[in-house]
Amino acid sequence: MEIIISNSSGVPIYEQIIEQIKSKIVANELTPGQLLPSIRNLAKDLRCSVITTKNAYDELERQGYVKTIPAKGVYVNEINRDLAREEQLKKIEKILDSAVVLAKINNLSRKEIDDILDILYEEDK
Repeated sequence: MEIIISNSSGVPIYEQIIEQIKSKIVANELTPGQLLPSIRNLAKDLRCSVITTKNAYDELERQGYVKTIPAKGVYVNEINRDLAREEQLKKIEKILDSAVVLAKINNLSRKEIDDILDILYEEDK
């Protein structure tokens, strides 16, 4: 499972882990019943604290995305994908709304915003 952590993003590492795992579950890259890496292995792979990965898994479990089975591991839960996707769309809309407000304050045109989005979208490919 590939998770990319940015130490310069300003977003806490455990939140980055949570969001990326949730996105993989919603996109069906992680399927119900699939075993996730152990807390220790994930911490080692990401070069972060075991506490950080434990906090991320605990929050994912609290939100219903994963289930911990003692002495067996952490597994992906069956979720309502439509509801989870809607949650992600709301977050995206909130971020884009802030970006549009900032763009308007700085007199950026719609074309300039589209160009920026095109560039950012292509960087991940």
